[in-house]
Amino acid sequence: MKFKILKFSPFSEKVQVECPQLGGFDENGNLKPVRKIRSGEIMEIGARIHLPVSVAEMKVSRRFDTIPSGTLYPNADEIKYLQRLVKYKDSAIIVLNKPPKLPVKGTLPVHNSMDALAAAALSYDYDYGPKLVHRLDRESSGILLMGRTKESVDHLQWLFSNIRNGKFTCKAWEEACNATYQKYWALVIGRPREREGLISAPLSKVLLDDGKTERVVLANKASLEASQEAITEYRVLGPTINGCSWIELCPRTSRKHQLRIHCAEALGTPIVGDYKYGWFVHRRWKQMPRVDVEPISGRPYKLRRPEGLDVQKGSVLSKVPLLHLHCRELVLPNIAKFLNVFYDKGPISHRPVSSFDFDLLRFVARMPSHMRISWNLMSSYLV
Repeated sequence: MKFKILKFSPFSEKVQVECPQLGGFDENGNLKPVRKIRSGEIMEIGARIHLPVSVAEMKVSRRFDTIPSGTLYPNADEIKYLQRLVKYKDSAIIVLNKPPKLPVKGTLPVHNSMDALAAAALSYDYDYGPKLVHRLDRESSGILLMGRTKESVDHLQWLFSNIRNGKFTCKAWEEACNATYQKYWALVIGRPREREGLISAPLSKVLLDDGKTERVVLANKASLEASQEAITEYRVLGPTINGCSWIELCPRTSRKHQLRIHCAEALGTPIVGDYKYGWFVHRRWKQMPRVDVEPISGRPYKLRRPEGLDVQKGSVLSKVPLLHLHCRELVLPNIAKFLNVFYDKGPISHRPVSSFDFDLLRFVARMPSHMRISWNLMSSYLV
């Protein structure tokens, strides 16, 4: 007798099965190698499967709010921490302000990634936690969007895909989709030649000398490597102060490391703290030299540090600054409202009534502390 296992939940891909040909346990009781269960795989009766701790302890942890330490499941402090990052939630989406250094996607040994924490901490009254629909780099910060239901995840993934196929059946939905955008703020070394513009520079992936590590680079027209279209709008937000400029980036496509590569290689102004794509520029960069006048306007400089300000927390005055890239603003369709229309559902009682009638939702996320310090230092430099 056999049975078929289906991919029924976000955790099924983490379920593992012992390999029968290897004998399961050895004579000392140690577990022999296991492998992941494939979706749709036919299994024999009596096969031994293994669930990760995050699945096995979910019901216990939700009930008692006490999570054993040393497990792959986040502890109570991590859950409370993630819940404090939530800026908005309704029946369809959850919006967070992701801090820097917190990984968005993690494998089984990485239990403190955003998706693992969300599965445990952000389910609220749902059976499962929300699912990521777009990503931010580990070192970057800002608005992170998650879908709470299969319908919302499908619509959001389509919305953030680089190719939108299908016809619109609702004019309001079409207009809301066309109005969707993301805006990032970044501090770059140097200054773009033009105050604003459109970068259209395809990207491709290449293997480094070790033959294992992939790196994203600007596509070479003469190369045989496959390339992906990458488009970014940008504008300079203010004057160049001590060799750095604040710029606003609006990606029209969603490619891995798109903004970082466009800044470093297309504009020639790498983002402060981006040592992967701007290492050589950082080596020559002299941080915050003390000068008397601003080189463009000729106006005097004066540094006024707020009382008690610690400039060593990853700001431009730190020896090793953190990445200064922040997803500050997001505008997207009111998914909960449109799903209610598409699927002809009744009123949603636990959704904020004040925002249910709007076709668009707008979110603005505060910059992390190291970027706020840099902003305060540089904005107070010019008087």
